[in-house]
Amino acid sequence: MSDENVSPEEVVEAQVVNMTDSGADTIKAEMVRMQQSGANSIFADEVGMTQSGAVGLKAQTVSAHETGVVALQADEVNLAESGVIALNAEDVYLQGRAAVVVANNVEVQEGTVLTVASQNLRAERIETKILLAGSVEGEVHTLVDTREAVLIGLIGGVVSGIFLLLGRFLFGRKK
Repeated sequence: MSDENVSPEEVVEAQVVNMTDSGADTIKAEMVRMQQSGANSIFADEVGMTQSGAVGLKAQTVSAHETGVVALQADEVNLAESGVIALNAEDVYLQGRAAVVVANNVEVQEGTVLTVASQNLRAERIETKILLAGSVEGEVHTLVDTREAVLIGLIGGVVSGIFLLLGRFLFGRKK
């Protein structure tokens, strides 16, 4: 099925959806191919996107090139020269930018990620602000790594507890 003139309010449901220079509100399909197109919501088994965008995307496999996605959830994700705000997946290959990546296995080639939480991280070169990872391989530049994040959490918890106890002691009700 080819949906080249889909109105933005329309819900597209099909086995295969091919979009070029068009948009849709919601797409539900087994396979979605998008070229210079956009969608508000995509639910599919397999998604391939080139120079496209989506607000919400849920799929088993996602492959994207020069694409932007706000929220992406999938089993396998391959992003090349793309950007994503929130990404939750089992396996991620990223070349581009992301705000938050939560995955079991992450591989980054020349990427910038604000926050990474992963069991295994391999990177040719990654810049990140917060890194929470079980094992790390490659060139990683980070502001806060896993040990520092745990230490910050512990110190923050102790300081908060002290202030709460002091406040209760000083300003607690008198009987």
